[in-house]
Amino acid sequence: MKKVKKIIGLTSVLILVFSAIFLIWAVSAYKPNFDVEAYIKSNERVHIKIDKNIVINPVDKKVEKGLIFYPGGKVEPAAYIKIASKIAEEGYRVVITPMPLNLAIFNKNKADEVIKEYSDISVWVIGGHSLGGVVASDYAYNHVEKIKGLFLLASYPQEKFNFKNKSIKVVSIWGSEDKVANLDKVKSSKELLPDDAEFVEIKGGNHGQFGSYGKQKGMEMLK
Repeated sequence: MKKVKKIIGLTSVLILVFSAIFLIWAVSAYKPNFDVEAYIKSNERVHIKIDKNIVINPVDKKVEKGLIFYPGGKVEPAAYIKIASKIAEEGYRVVITPMPLNLAIFNKNKADEVIKEYSDISVWVIGGHSLGGVVASDYAYNHVEKIKGLFLLASYPQEKFNFKNKSIKVVSIWGSEDKVANLDKVKSSKELLPDDAEFVEIKGGNHGQFGSYGKQKGMEMLK
């Protein structure tokens, strides 16, 4: 009996230790490498509001289509404001969704809240960077009645989600010098995506350039 209690006690300690290590790892997120507040004030082409989400609207265009952006793993959502603002300038509402511990896997259905809140938008696309794109593809696969398009930035869908027979537009973009994402899986995702999906390689581009947070340590996104 004492031996059993000792094993249980040791197991509990190990769980606590590994949980603490994970939390320390998860909260050390990549931050924007620019002055976010100054950028918001100086940008005259879009209106940027940071609340429970980051919502970006064009200043002089009527908005009818929306884009939901799931951030990459361990990257603060504000790091994507610059790229999202460029998209919004073209006439779209862009909603960047903060995630628990900056990991999209902890709130896969965040898009449900966005679509419900912004009911004035008639057409939605979803996507994300790295791990965010993986999770966004999960959502798109299970909600094709709500989502018209999927964009993957240095990302790919899980093998269990085959989009071949799904009525959805898809674009996959990656940098040729990406040392973080598994580019073999990014490129081989052609086997999972619709035949008319677009695949674009940016020559000289790297993983972190989809956001504005500097260099990122090399680690494979998902096995």
